[in-house]
Amino acid sequence: MLLSLNWLREFVPFEGTDEELADRLTMLGLEVEEVNHPFAHLENVVVGHVVECDKHPEATKLSICKVDVGEAEPLPIVCGAPNVAQGQTVAVAKIGAVLPGDFKIKKAKLRGQLSMGMICAEDEIGLGNSHAGIMVLDESLKVGTPLAEALNLDETVLDIGITPNRGDCLSVLGAAREVSMAYGLPLTLPKAELTESSEAAADAVKLVIEDKDQCPLFHARVLKGVKVGPSPAWMRYRLIAMGVRPINNLVDASNYVMFELGQPTHAYDRNLVEGDELRVRLAGKEQKFMTLDDQERDILPRDLFICDAKKPVGLAGVMGGNNSEINDESTDVILESAVFNPPTVRKTARRLALHSDASFRFERGVDQNNAGYAADRVASLMQQLAGGEVLAGRVTVEPTPWETRYLRFRLDRCNALLGVQLSAEFCKNTFEGLGCVVDDSNPADWKVEAPSHRHDFEREVDLYEEAARVYGMDRIEAVLPRVAKSLESVALKDTGFEFAKRLKAWARGIGLREVINYSFVGEEDLDAFGQPKDARVRIMNPLSEDQSVLRTTLAPSLLQNVRTNVGHGAHRLRVFECSKIFHADADSETTAREAMRLAMLVYGRRNEEQFPWPDDQSADYSDIKGLVEQLLESLGLPAAEYRLKDEHAYYLPCVEVVMDDEVIGELGRIKPEIADAYNARREVWMAEMDMDALQGWFEGLVPSFSNLAKFPPIQRDLTVSAPLTLSAGTLLDAIRSVDEPLLEQVVLLDSYEPEGENVRNLTVRMTYRHADRTLKDKEVEKRNSKILKKVLDALPVHV
Repeated sequence: MLLSLNWLREFVPFEGTDEELADRLTMLGLEVEEVNHPFAHLENVVVGHVVECDKHPEATKLSICKVDVGEAEPLPIVCGAPNVAQGQTVAVAKIGAVLPGDFKIKKAKLRGQLSMGMICAEDEIGLGNSHAGIMVLDESLKVGTPLAEALNLDETVLDIGITPNRGDCLSVLGAAREVSMAYGLPLTLPKAELTESSEAAADAVKLVIEDKDQCPLFHARVLKGVKVGPSPAWMRYRLIAMGVRPINNLVDASNYVMFELGQPTHAYDRNLVEGDELRVRLAGKEQKFMTLDDQERDILPRDLFICDAKKPVGLAGVMGGNNSEINDESTDVILESAVFNPPTVRKTARRLALHSDASFRFERGVDQNNAGYAADRVASLMQQLAGGEVLAGRVTVEPTPWETRYLRFRLDRCNALLGVQLSAEFCKNTFEGLGCVVDDSNPADWKVEAPSHRHDFEREVDLYEEAARVYGMDRIEAVLPRVAKSLESVALKDTGFEFAKRLKAWARGIGLREVINYSFVGEEDLDAFGQPKDARVRIMNPLSEDQSVLRTTLAPSLLQNVRTNVGHGAHRLRVFECSKIFHADADSETTAREAMRLAMLVYGRRNEEQFPWPDDQSADYSDIKGLVEQLLESLGLPAAEYRLKDEHAYYLPCVEVVMDDEVIGELGRIKPEIADAYNARREVWMAEMDMDALQGWFEGLVPSFSNLAKFPPIQRDLTVSAPLTLSAGTLLDAIRSVDEPLLEQVVLLDSYEPEGENVRNLTVRMTYRHADRTLKDKEVEKRNSKILKKVLDALPVHV
């Protein structure tokens, strides 16, 4: 929000510097992000007086002038403007001035005549669009005075960052209230002086509100016999300082009051409003509508219209229509000053990417009790600038009158919460300075009436916050809270947060990089991964169509990471994400069921692209399965069973990770057609583990101890030829099932598939060890033969 220091001083007699004001507003929570000087380019532009003006001897369209700029001698200036004449008071850019467009004024010769400056037109110094001739100023202006000072331009403008809860500060009035309260200065409001005719406005226009929730208040004023033309210089220059292009006296008056009082208004050409009726209603159907910027907009049934007797004439709270706009031929005006439902305005403006100054204010809430005053203020300015008559009275429809809010305030509780000792006098003065009415007849429990412009006053603690920010957040000392931790707390079970930290530390330690994604994805993403529609949790007000639903699996987010990294030239990716997934659940208090998941993804090369690793080895099933096995081992969990699943929405193949018949995760290769849609150029392998199940197993572990081995082991390798359908896990389980107490460990060493044969060779290594003595080869051979026989009898394998 832009705030002119000159404009502010018309409300409060603040005499300090812009730096002082910026610091105070920032400490009050209205952060001043920048101090602008919109007319800094006028530094070397002064008021001049044309002493002489003669025709150029060698150019019929040029004049040779001598201009007094308050220096010892008049400046010779060659001017090409057709309206330049002797005796005029003009704007003169002296040598060294830098005008808009980086145009530098230098000493020059034009057709042989010396020119030491430039007599300026409006557009040349950024004070308008006119280039028909030079600016002719008021004769009363003192020669040599800097032009910005002479015209009382808004030389200092503060750019203030307004938080969404402080919509009341989106105006000069809102900032003036804060300055008045902070410095104890009187607040003066601008006058709304009207000369009303005998004809009643209520007889000229009819207002209808079909949905009181969408429009709690609508005021209308009617003006007749106005004359459209340019605004006076003081208004045009002020609007330029606020970053707004002046249009005409009627539209400029509306914009001026919006910045002044924070209430957007809109002027309709009454001759283009059919039936002299304005009706507020929802669009009701999809249709097209042409706005003031001559853009055709797609309107949805939920958008709010302002209509006349036959057609829409405005998109409520956002922008008017070009079918009723003020033009050069307009003579009669219907002036609107209303209050609209903020969520409706916000949704429409965001969807259409049509963020106007009006919608910015309506989205944050305007002062309902101030709308009538704003209508009178605009009407008075229109009458002052465009003449005509104002019909008597305002036409008002208010289906939902403003309800005054009352809050309690307990000083002792406020001081206990803030940790400071505020006085009752300070708090009362602060609240009254903010516009509240304070009843402190009960010193321990006050009754505070919240002003209509403070929509954020909802609870008692909001008053505490106001007292704290006015007192100064920087003055409240930071005190660390006392944290008590007993010895018994060490024995408490691991929390979900601590368990997640444990898994993240393991993943980073094993070489995976953590990714943090939004929980929002698009409907198309979940469709691509075959997720059921009835399980989705949809966002009521999504940021975009790509983030319209909560994810039911982490897979779409990780594949988006693949697409992003591949697009940046990555050939190898090892990432993980530890986050929540969401499923619709009507029985849940929040209508959504949340679950924690750990997802790991490997893509591209198995090893780094450097010596001595070959460059043609891609990650495969063994890589992703190895990560899962290492995870379980790091947690101290028993080995899991890996079962092939017949079908899966996005894995091919899909392998379930099972512990004691409980599925704790899935892993596999992302289906090629899905991976291709995310620009993957190699196989993508992924695993998703149920963190809640993992934590349950982890917390169920019972610590145990076994002595370190004292005697050496004996190892025997066994290679069998097995069908391709026989898993290595089945072979290992068969060996472990043999009742052999000396068998300490069985691991898979190698898997080889001979070319052209429908079998594969599996090599396992069996480790034998005795706790009390050294084993002999003979007894190991005997036990090894026993195991081999049972395996050959139980499985379709041969040596």
